[in-house]
Amino acid sequence: MLEKLASIEAHYDELSHLLEQSSDDYQRIAELAKERAEIEPIVLKSREYKTLLKQVEEARDLLNSDDAELHELATAELQEIEPQVVQLEKDLKALLVPKDPRDHRNVIFEIRAGTGGDEAALFAADLFRMYSHYAERRNWKVEILSQSEIGLGGFKEIVFNIKGKGAYSRMKYESGVHRVQRVPITEAAGRIHTSTVTVAVLAEVEDVDIQIPEKDIQIEVYRSAGAGGQNVQKNSTAVRLLHLPTGLVVTCQDERSQLQNKLRAMNILRARLYDLEQQKRQQELDDSRRSQIGTGERSEKIRTYNYPQNRVTDHRINISSFNLPAVMDGELDEFIDELSIREESERLSTTGEEDGDE
Repeated sequence: MLEKLASIEAHYDELSHLLEQSSDDYQRIAELAKERAEIEPIVLKSREYKTLLKQVEEARDLLNSDDAELHELATAELQEIEPQVVQLEKDLKALLVPKDPRDHRNVIFEIRAGTGGDEAALFAADLFRMYSHYAERRNWKVEILSQSEIGLGGFKEIVFNIKGKGAYSRMKYESGVHRVQRVPITEAAGRIHTSTVTVAVLAEVEDVDIQIPEKDIQIEVYRSAGAGGQNVQKNSTAVRLLHLPTGLVVTCQDERSQLQNKLRAMNILRARLYDLEQQKRQQELDDSRRSQIGTGERSEKIRTYNYPQNRVTDHRINISSFNLPAVMDGELDEFIDELSIREESERLSTTGEEDGDE
């Protein structure tokens, strides 16, 4: 670890030197400053760590002294410093673990009603509101990209952006099947129904991240339709994209112009294709080590919302909240924090195994 830290410190000093020499190139300055800022937390902790290691070494030398007072002082200093060294080692290992390069990005949510008919569509709307409230708490912006409504106020499907610093790092754990158990408003007999909704969380990508040749896309335009199927636009502004190599279909109709709908549809398509590529690479790296925590399997049941028992259970970490209204109002950090800790522990464990193999 010390070798890695020394290398990072050397690079940090090199970046600082380059910044001093790039006073006229503002774009270059911004790039260098950003790169230096990314590794600065590691450098600062590394220097603190090395200072403490030196103090430990000096204190241990004093333990060999014939002076009883010095021996006592050295013992007391070691009792104070050694726990700090252990904690700094943990912090540094966590900082050195490769992070998901997508963590800083905005996200595209795709929520689709599964089994349960209208009740599933209504719960899809509830989940949309839940994520919207969570975004509001973190001062993130929510923007609907596409929606397919039912007459009761539910969604067969809704696609939306959440834009904000670190959005993907927090929201990536929401991918999977969400199950709801409750009495539907349409159920006269008061029986509890079980319905499911599928959530996909995609990192927003740029043109440079993934190139899509024009020949691979089939574009269809048509009139936008509102709830119940009525046409709400006289002109053909809605866009449907078909990606021929994969069969992926993306539709957008919420914007008033065909161009805006096409741009939004392309944005969603790029995110889906990038996500497929990331999944493929992850599986190729090591299928046996692939953690269910993280982006998760799309077919995996990750959470159950039990209304009669006022309980929300995350099955990946076996944690339950008995304040369902608060969760539906966007209080998700209890789950997300634990999922993040578990994922980091998994990465540290994997990194440790790889270091041991070298």
